[in-house]
Amino acid sequence: MIVITGATGTIGSELVRVLAGRGAPVRAVSRRPSSVRAPRGVTVVPGDYADPAAMAAAMAGAEAVFVLGVLGPDGAEADRALVATAVAAGARRIVKLSAIGTGDPALGRVGTWHLPGERAVRESGIGWTVLRPSSFASNTLGWAADLRAGRPVADLTGDGAQGVVDPRDVAEVAAAALLGPERSGVVLTLTGPALLTTAGQAAVLAAELGRPVEVAEIAPADARAHLLAAGATPEFADGALAGQAFVRDGGNAVLTDDVEQVLGRPARSYAQWVADHRAAFTG
Repeated sequence: MIVITGATGTIGSELVRVLAGRGAPVRAVSRRPSSVRAPRGVTVVPGDYADPAAMAAAMAGAEAVFVLGVLGPDGAEADRALVATAVAAGARRIVKLSAIGTGDPALGRVGTWHLPGERAVRESGIGWTVLRPSSFASNTLGWAADLRAGRPVADLTGDGAQGVVDPRDVAEVAAAALLGPERSGVVLTLTGPALLTTAGQAAVLAAELGRPVEVAEIAPADARAHLLAAGATPEFADGALAGQAFVRDGGNAVLTDDVEQVLGRPARSYAQWVADHRAAFTG
């Protein structure tokens, strides 16, 4: 039995699909099980990180567990509790979803948010794998409404380039780590095949859509105000801005071949992801 926490998220939902397609027994954990549209054969169970008893029940009998922690300054205890629950349930492998740049001093406090969870899996006493993906290609789905309305897309990172990664590749690497011990005891930095700025991603979208995609640079002060208005805490907003500054200054201009090493094929390009999700931008 493979237990997937965060089963409705960007990576979790894709991971459930990948594992189900390979015939693996999957238990998807969600705070709202009735809202989950899972593939046939997948068991959906309730679970809330704030409810230890529910999470213990969700992980009972697990062979492997995918841990999606709570990103933010207050998520350390949730991460540690998830790992402890997985170990107590008898799991033999844990795959922890982290983020590229974790532990880099240049990132400041935001670079420490995943460290307690990473430390917990390393010290768990069972097989572990840490995944540190770069910026998800799917993040640009946030541009869809502006594109359909003919408005410019927001640029928060200027000339900073990133190894934009397809979430499907991240999920497939996670599946490989969950299904066998071959990738135990390693930290994998997952990127796409090319470095792209926001303007570079906009150019790829423009080529696919057959029309110009304008880019508007957003000042950090305006970005912070937007985050606060959306309900973010000041500490979370400042952490997000620090991450954007890190990218803007070239800190995330990293490419690896970890995806290819695990999957035996090149990582998907952003252009591939856009072609497969074209309808999301055209309505």
